[in-house]
Amino acid sequence: MIYEIIEYMTKIYKSGNYSCLKVIIMDVFENVKKQVDEITELMGLSKEEANVLLSPKRIVQTSFPVRLDSGKVRRFNGYRVQFNDARGPTKGGIRFHPNVDLSEIKSLGFWMAIKCAVVNIPYGGAKGGVEVNPKELSSTELEKLSRGYIRSMHEILGPEIDIPAPDVYTNSQIMAWMLDEYEKIKGVHAPAMITAKPISLGGSKARDIATGLGGVFVMDQAVKKFVSDKKKKEITIAVQGFGNVGSFFSLYANKEGYNIVAVSDSHGGLYEPNGIDPIKVIACKEAGKDVESCHSDKNQRSNSIKKISNAELLELDVDILVPAALENQITKANSEKIKAKIIIELANGPITPEADAILHKKGIEVIPDILANAGGVATSYFEWVQNKQGYYWEEEEVISKLKKIMDSSFFEVLKSKEEYKTDMRKGAQALAIKKILEAEKLRGNV
Repeated sequence: MIYEIIEYMTKIYKSGNYSCLKVIIMDVFENVKKQVDEITELMGLSKEEANVLLSPKRIVQTSFPVRLDSGKVRRFNGYRVQFNDARGPTKGGIRFHPNVDLSEIKSLGFWMAIKCAVVNIPYGGAKGGVEVNPKELSSTELEKLSRGYIRSMHEILGPEIDIPAPDVYTNSQIMAWMLDEYEKIKGVHAPAMITAKPISLGGSKARDIATGLGGVFVMDQAVKKFVSDKKKKEITIAVQGFGNVGSFFSLYANKEGYNIVAVSDSHGGLYEPNGIDPIKVIACKEAGKDVESCHSDKNQRSNSIKKISNAELLELDVDILVPAALENQITKANSEKIKAKIIIELANGPITPEADAILHKKGIEVIPDILANAGGVATSYFEWVQNKQGYYWEEEEVISKLKKIMDSSFFEVLKSKEEYKTDMRKGAQALAIKKILEAEKLRGNV
């Protein structure tokens, strides 16, 4: 899977073996082709249909200058791939990372098209990035970099063309700088050209909680389908990754009555079979502590709570496992030890293909990332709609609309799974590809 290759690329980059890295880079999109080959066989697609799916509409590569605080000028490589726009303007994040390259951006643009189609929002897929280590830049340099990227790409961006959003090492402040630069160039206000902005610049309420909350909505339907013999309070959940997504997922799952028994961050985690209060862990994290340190917090401590590692958390005997941290957490090495009945993928690519096959044989239901964590892009769509209308919704309305999308998408994926007699992941992929190809055929492109 793409995430495995990207992780390997990172290790090579750090080792300094760049010649080897170039060879690996060439293979990233090849992995996407293999996955499309599998779906092509499952769906009985023609070669022409497969070729349309794998052909990016537009690839832009640029080099732009940034004057650093030292007074020196450094050039940065920037990329934007608008992979498929058959269903609407393209949508996808912009990442700032030292390992950004064209093959990676192409692959991620393809998967954004798939994700948008899964949750039936009228977007195609895109992705962008800058080859940079943002940790090496000052705030002033980071702003110049953000504005420089937009100056080099503004002709192919816009509310009806391609709408960026945050991704790895970018955030709402960076989106605000990019919006401002775009509007200066165009001489108009155009808040709909970018999403996940600060609310004061046209961002949507509930955008910060949307990915985690969307995961709860999907989980609720999965529980009704696959774990119908238990009440919510009896259903145990372990969450790996207590960042923005994992913490909001835990908070709202707890509010819905589910029993969160384990949580973790990069340093380690806690296990409490009687249940953990996410609000207390969030407060502990906001005080600057890691999750493991919350073990000694007087508000969290109990006789049965204990520290566990991330590896141990994955293998707990729980009903639902939620990997919400990094890719490749469940592999061929530990997949046989997974005891959960359902896995909700809130992280991107937390399960390797080899592990996926093993979990499927074990009868574990995996709700794939392209469905489970799509609450973020769905709410970005809501933000775009509000920007275009100039009319903004209260949080309750955003959440209501998000639930409707996530619920209906779950049932569409389930129907596709049953139609093709496969798992939820391939069911989701087949559903998305069917929608994309339908749009392409109506346009006369197939």
